[in-house]
Amino acid sequence: QVQLVESGGGLARAGGSLRLSCAASLPTFSDYSMGWFRQAPGKEREFVATITWSGSTTYYADSVKGRFTISRDNAKNTVYLQMNSLKPDDTAIYFCAAGGITISLVDYWGQGTQVTVSS
Repeated sequence: QVQLVESGGGLARAGGSLRLSCAASLPTFSDYSMGWFRQAPGKEREFVATITWSGSTTYYADSVKGRFTISRDNAKNTVYLQMNSLKPDDTAIYFCAAGGITISLVDYWGQGTQVTVSS
């Protein structure tokens, strides 16, 4: 059974940092591109960042570029999202995803973890 389990969400102040983790029980984790999406209240789910299977290439949404860093450890079947210089607009539920960089191409989703940034 495939599971993606996020952790590390919580409350932060503007300018602060949080680190999200996603532990994946995928049979061949290293075959998958992994990514993070987020959904703010009343808004559609949006792409945040993705990393290729080898970790050699990353892509970011313009809104987080320079502040967030995605990484992965294939030995631990885990993907991370380091979030620095947080803004109130980053408040959302953050979802780990396996497979694609667009919602339609994602094969598996995590259950989400809440990130709240206060001003």
